[in-house]
Amino acid sequence: MLALMAFGSIAMWLGAPIGWIYVASQLQHGSTPSLGPYLLVLVAVPLTMIVIARGLSALNRRYTRYIGADTDARVRLPWMRSMRDDRDARAPRTVLDVIMVGSVALAVLCMAIWFFVFAGSSLPK
Repeated sequence: MLALMAFGSIAMWLGAPIGWIYVASQLQHGSTPSLGPYLLVLVAVPLTMIVIARGLSALNRRYTRYIGADTDARVRLPWMRSMRDDRDARAPRTVLDVIMVGSVALAVLCMAIWFFVFAGSSLPK
C-alpha cells in the first residue's frame, strides 16, 4: 500500500501534468496555435489531480484501518483555540502526509534539475 501511495503521489505531481501536456501537444496541428489544447490542459490537469488525490485519501484510510491506527482524533483548528490552549495539540501525522511532502520535494528537485541543467538559455547570444 505504501508503494502504491508513493506511486500515486508522484503520478499526481509529475505524471498528470506531463501526460496531459503530451496529449495536448499531439492535438496541436501545424504551427498556428489553437485554444483547444490549452483549455484541455487547463481543465484536465486539476481534474486528474483531484481524482488521484481522492484515490490517495481512500488508500490512506484503508492503510490506517489496516494498521489499526486511531482515526477518530479530534483536532481543534488553530483559529478556534484559546490563547491559553495547549500549543502542542496538533493533528496526527499520517503516512500519506510524509509521502506527499517527499513527492512534492522530488517534483521540485526534478523541475530545478530540468530548468538549470537541460532547459538551456533563452537569452540571445
